[in-house]
Amino acid sequence: MAMQAVNWSAVQDKMHEKGYAGIPGFLTKEQCSELIGLYDQNTRFRKTIAMERYRFGQGEYKYFNYPLPSLIHELREAIYPHLAQIANLWMKALKVDISFPDTLQQLLELCRQNNQSRPTPLILKYGRGGYNTLHQDLYGEVFFPMQAVLFLNEYGRDYTGGEFVLTEQRPRAQSKAIVLKPGPGDLLIFTTRFRPVKGTKGYYRVSMRHGVSEVEHGERYAVGIIFHDAA
Repeated sequence: MAMQAVNWSAVQDKMHEKGYAGIPGFLTKEQCSELIGLYDQNTRFRKTIAMERYRFGQGEYKYFNYPLPSLIHELREAIYPHLAQIANLWMKALKVDISFPDTLQQLLELCRQNNQSRPTPLILKYGRGGYNTLHQDLYGEVFFPMQAVLFLNEYGRDYTGGEFVLTEQRPRAQSKAIVLKPGPGDLLIFTTRFRPVKGTKGYYRVSMRHGVSEVEHGERYAVGIIFHDAA
């Protein structure tokens, strides 16, 4: 799908309403295969994480080096300005004294000024029994309130289980679970840490976390696009 074909107004509405928004068919089958093919090219990565070692779950993910693969670099730069508009509306609604810049390069410069210079986009691989515990991808003092994930292979054919899970924690309420099964090539944008929800006395913060349920069989691949860099 060409970037210009995305209905960013609808994405904004979904982010305001739900804290996440899906864009089906964002990548072609060939682009998904290209990204999966990067997994074994070890020179592409700065670090490999075995989730069991850190009690993050079971599976493996790898952080890309700079320069990023061209497809990921282009998508990260092209998506960011649309989300920055939403992010600034959120900060204003919550009366948070933060304003995000218009371009990704300006955000990354802000990260560098705060000693955050390591790239955060990553590729994840889960086999049978693999899962990812609920978490938030912050990496430092500077963090962007939204991130994205690209789903690279097909639920029900290439793997079962492994649903994408979001939890929403409203003040003085039990957590709400959201379980999603995007298809290959789908892009999901979701809340990194918190988002505004309108109540009777104005907007309040709702905390969100994300993770992956246990894979029952097969292998599940995804690429995470985080916009801020890590300390």
